[in-house]
Amino acid sequence: MKMESSSIGSLAVLSRSFSRHEILRPETLARYPGAVFNDSGRTLAGDELIAFLAPHDAAIVALEKFDEALFSALPRLKIISKYGVGLDNVDLHAAARRGVKVGWRGGVNRRSVSELALSFMIAGLRGLGHCQAEILNGVWRQYVGRQLSDVTVGLVGFGAVGQDLAGLLRAFGTRVLAHDIRDLSQAASGLGVELVSLDELLARSDVVSLHVPLTRLTAGLIDADRLARMRPGAVLVNTARGGLIDEEAARAALLDGRLAGLCLDVFAVEPPSAAPLFGTPGFLGTSHIGGSAREAQLAMGRAAIQGLSEARDALAFIPDWPI
Repeated sequence: MKMESSSIGSLAVLSRSFSRHEILRPETLARYPGAVFNDSGRTLAGDELIAFLAPHDAAIVALEKFDEALFSALPRLKIISKYGVGLDNVDLHAAARRGVKVGWRGGVNRRSVSELALSFMIAGLRGLGHCQAEILNGVWRQYVGRQLSDVTVGLVGFGAVGQDLAGLLRAFGTRVLAHDIRDLSQAASGLGVELVSLDELLARSDVVSLHVPLTRLTAGLIDADRLARMRPGAVLVNTARGGLIDEEAARAALLDGRLAGLCLDVFAVEPPSAAPLFGTPGFLGTSHIGGSAREAQLAMGRAAIQGLSEARDALAFIPDWPI
């Protein structure tokens, strides 16, 4: 069942970037004049999050964790619409039990994320992290890297972002492998991508790039054992979700040379409470900016606004494959 705009009495916007956006904020207010925005400059959590949402029956949400406890603390809340990619931060079963409708459109930021992943691949292959660390330590040498056009890239997850990235890689003439638990053979064939098992992808790829949601099946997906199965000197990229990689094991692999590069836009804890990775040669890290291109923010924001009036039963968003 879709929700009409008129059924939304009071709206709260949690995302900081949405709240300060010069286009999204006025467009939201034009449709929902009483909307309130998170102008605190912080990601809200705990009692502060509950207090912010409690007076409202609809919310535009970002990465905040919506679980049974939060839904139970917000009996007035009836609609949430997602600003961003993925619904892994929302307990959809709990939302359904509480009668909370969900609005979400997948893939709206695919190009922003795939371009960041592509830039990480080039940076990792050309040793930009190593070069910068050496220069800062007074060492000037020409790091010998590799061309993206002459390596094999493995995409773990072949959904909207993975497929968009595969299309970009075709321009480089890059060999592309992909692994997904779904049958995406038609999409792979159209993009010249070879579908393989995860173990084969790790063994054959010079660059491994992650594009899967964080679920009980993917948490810790790239652990010490799987890092050991990767090609020596490979580059590992994650622009998907923190928690997919064992960060300590990946740092150890970088330090002993098994990884030539480690490029992360996402972390298990954000912001990282302790950041030994950031002092490790070969590491490049960014602050969860995959969807932060201006064009992607606008597309995600407008999708979230529209999602308020198109919200559906939360169970409709549960995939028909294991998570």
